[in-house]
Amino acid sequence: MSSGAGTPVALEELTPRQIVAELDRHVVGQAAAKRAVAIALRNRWRRQRLPPEVAEEILPKNILMIGPTGVGKTEIARRLAKLARAPFVKVEASKFTEVGYVGRDCEAMVRDLMEMAVAMVREERRVAVRPKAAARAEERLLALLLPPTPAPGAVTTSAPVAEEPSATREKLRERLRSGSLDDRPVEIEVDDRSGPSLEMIGPQGIEEVGINLKEMIPGFFGRKSRIRVTVAEARELLEQEEADALIDRQQVARDARHRVEQAGIIFLDEIDKIAGRERGHGPDVSREGVQRDLLPIVEGTTVATKHGPVRTDHILFIAAGAFHIAKPSDLIPELQGRFPIRVELEALGEAEFLRILVEPEASLTRQYTALLSTEGVTLRFTDGAIAALARLAVEVNAATENIGARRLATLLERLLEEISFAAPDMAGVELEIDEGYVSRALAGIAENQDLSRYVL
Repeated sequence: MSSGAGTPVALEELTPRQIVAELDRHVVGQAAAKRAVAIALRNRWRRQRLPPEVAEEILPKNILMIGPTGVGKTEIARRLAKLARAPFVKVEASKFTEVGYVGRDCEAMVRDLMEMAVAMVREERRVAVRPKAAARAEERLLALLLPPTPAPGAVTTSAPVAEEPSATREKLRERLRSGSLDDRPVEIEVDDRSGPSLEMIGPQGIEEVGINLKEMIPGFFGRKSRIRVTVAEARELLEQEEADALIDRQQVARDARHRVEQAGIIFLDEIDKIAGRERGHGPDVSREGVQRDLLPIVEGTTVATKHGPVRTDHILFIAAGAFHIAKPSDLIPELQGRFPIRVELEALGEAEFLRILVEPEASLTRQYTALLSTEGVTLRFTDGAIAALARLAVEVNAATENIGARRLATLLERLLEEISFAAPDMAGVELEIDEGYVSRALAGIAENQDLSRYVL
């Protein structure tokens, strides 16, 4: 997390105004949506400073984003999760209407969120113990490269005598640290992480419990396997193994569960696809059924996971949809009431497309310039080229399916297709993409009636 100048900023120091400024670095426009998510994030910080009995009663203010595709709904939610260092999953609500859908499947998004949190916490713990894990891995490597050899006729005692490190061992340690031994092959033993899991069949279908039989019955399955790798690969594998050995798995699960329950974010995309309360036969019945299956999760319930039960009461739900056909009022009243904050995202025009191409830190033009620089090709876009691309994106969106800012990626890929193909043979070349080049490369696209291949 960083300020505009790149200085790290603690989450508790971020005011709503600063959160919006952080989002501005990656997403163009949509001020109302940014303000809404900034307030939601700040309210979490406020709630954590209240007495437990008060904090328990304060539920998250879930957000409903309304706007066409490609205007930044998903990007705002994703960047917010990164800013908060919170577990985040994106779920297409429409998938719950697919053939074979069972209501229990809605709980899978909570289990996915829990898995994400476990991975986050585990990686944080690995970073914390990395120095100690590296030292232990180094000793194991030295023992493999220079195993101790007892002197002839030596008598083994139960109490080993401490010995000074040999000169040979220390020289080997220096070579190991310098990297001169990285390519040497070595055979190591690593933990065999494979193992069957159990599946339970319940009234709602099949659920994977994820019970590792090796942990239940130690020694029943082979715990180690021997592999032949280079010293560099061995160091990495051994460091990871030692780091995992230093980590308390139960504590990781507890911390991850707490993070999910207090800071987790679930993004429900295409929620308009399940809007509809018509009675009768057909897909609308399924739509209302999905809403009613989602309702208890959004309201607050307990979901069983292999890492323990997870409460969803304080998970922040951000729903989004275009609502071209359906309206937010077509959602069942109970679900509507669980999304008290509603923001409408504006459709993007030529001015916004122009800004999107150049302003964000990871703008498309910067991405393509960086990619081609790996081949030794220097790419530069003129202001005229940027303006032409923005104008063409608007025209193509108007003539075909409006996919918002995603159209820019389609056009840029087409624009740079020939350069990308020939780049390995163009090392040292400097190329300027001007308005004329854009016109020549993309000539006739806007007038072509068959543009299906240009739709993402």
